[in-house]
Amino acid sequence: MLFEEKVTENKTAFLSKVKEIGRKLLIEPDWLMAVMYKESGLNHRAVNPNGGATGLIQFMPATAASLGTSTAALRNMSNVEQLNWVYLYYKPYRTKLDSYPDLYLATFFPAALGKSDDYVMQTSSLSARTIARANPAIDLNRDDKITVGEFKEYCYNKFSPAIQQRLKKKV
Repeated sequence: MLFEEKVTENKTAFLSKVKEIGRKLLIEPDWLMAVMYKESGLNHRAVNPNGGATGLIQFMPATAASLGTSTAALRNMSNVEQLNWVYLYYKPYRTKLDSYPDLYLATFFPAALGKSDDYVMQTSSLSARTIARANPAIDLNRDDKITVGEFKEYCYNKFSPAIQQRLKKKV
């Protein structure tokens, strides 16, 4: 499995659980490993000081609360325990996860799932500029907006051609 060398605790149980989640969500386990690698380096205790995103997929505090937990609780879980919450987060999107970028988009900006590549990520309360400025690595052309197409490109950035090919594999 991709990036398994980055798993430093409960490796066997963690990788088994990732495979189980893959089966339940009908996704490639490598997709989930890549999202967690990009979001947290597979560090279940990772915390972003800007906004408090926490854990393997960088749960925002409001997201954790909507799932019935908290970022503090997530931070205190083992990596295997936290995977239960990762699954719960993705479960409602199960029928929309047809590719690695779809899975990552469900993590980053779920409202953009299924939208065309020129769709600009923004909400009534968050401008495209605010989102782009908070995520400069994803605003590839530096125009203060992030499109689905840019996000898809970002998903594969910094991965070797061999890893990119594995991530393009379909279930």
